[in-house]
Amino acid sequence: MTTPPEYRDIDDGRMLADLEELCGIPSISGSPAEIEIQRHLARAWRGEGLTVDEWDIDVEAMTRDPEFPGMEVPRRAAVGVTATLAGDGTGPTLLLNGHTDVVPPGDVNAWSGDPFEPRRMAVDGDECLVARGSCDMKAGVAAMWAAVRAVKASGLPLRGNVIMAAVSGEEDGGLGTFALLRHGVTADMCVITEPTELDIIPANGGALTFRLTVRGLAKHASRRTEGVSVIEKFMPIMAALQEFELRRNANVDPLMQRWALAYPLSIGTIQAGDWPSSVPDLLTAEGRLGVALGETAQSAREELEAAIAQACAQDSWLADHPVEVTWWGGQFASGRTPDDSTAISATRQAHRTIAGTDLEVYGGPYGSDLRLLWGLGGIPTVQYGPGGANAAHGPDEWVAIEEIRTSARVLAQLIVDVCG
Repeated sequence: MTTPPEYRDIDDGRMLADLEELCGIPSISGSPAEIEIQRHLARAWRGEGLTVDEWDIDVEAMTRDPEFPGMEVPRRAAVGVTATLAGDGTGPTLLLNGHTDVVPPGDVNAWSGDPFEPRRMAVDGDECLVARGSCDMKAGVAAMWAAVRAVKASGLPLRGNVIMAAVSGEEDGGLGTFALLRHGVTADMCVITEPTELDIIPANGGALTFRLTVRGLAKHASRRTEGVSVIEKFMPIMAALQEFELRRNANVDPLMQRWALAYPLSIGTIQAGDWPSSVPDLLTAEGRLGVALGETAQSAREELEAAIAQACAQDSWLADHPVEVTWWGGQFASGRTPDDSTAISATRQAHRTIAGTDLEVYGGPYGSDLRLLWGLGGIPTVQYGPGGANAAHGPDEWVAIEEIRTSARVLAQLIVDVCG
């Protein structure tokens, strides 16, 4: 007589094969492969007997929505995918959410190999999988998929539904999860399997993308003193931004105190001038402003604008030609699931059951879809998954294989604890 599989009997080999296949799809935000990977998961989940909902997202309609969170890369099409393991309808619904889009690889010469050819490597003595998107966050997608597969294979009856959602557009604003909510998907709690090093993140600071435009007066470089260089005029603005950042981080929420800089303000791009022998008369700088827990995005915008206006007022040229501030691209509000939420306690208990240890609970200094799921959808949400943000977005992005294994078993335990 064959013994039925136990719900935590994760097929590690199959899970890692799934992950490698996902990492081999170059699903860069806004690229055709961003749709390809969604279709791939829909086919795979349908083939495993799950109830799959696959729909074309009306991107134009989403962008017209007054609550649309913004995006930074052009898209004319996107696809939403969910897969449901159904219970008998008498229990709560658990949503497992994972984004499939990834950031570009950057300088490929900084990688040890092709960013989209996954490979095993040792990192700090641990066996790891290296590829763009391995950590952020295809390992989390593979782990939740393996957990659902194991629970399904066990035949354990469930009272509540388990929904897996594969979303796109997370890296540049949250299009996929926003569309998921507008599609009518809801749940009693959600785990986003983002990389948290197997800790729990129930809150995120926000992140607002902005553009500064500085205007000067062009002259031939030989008559430099008769012109107004925007590079020189940007210097006091940069100093004011650095002082502004220090003020905003002087007293932060206890959940954020583990970070040296909880709410960073950074300038990511600067463009100025069009000829070496001319005084540059136009400068654009683009950056990112961190939003504090409990702070509205509008309040953060107004504070930055006020700091820049104050700096301009202290310069005779800028007082008459003030720096223009434009808000564009991803607009991540901050978000926080209530401290007494079952999403926190249930995830914590499942981890304790499997790992035999407790975990830390803290806030993330970056934006995520948590703020949409809780803020717009009213779904108590935490982040919990393999890998760490320190490995994301850089060359030779990696995730420890043992963390993937552990997270899959914890998620299987969570499914049974919540929906069983």
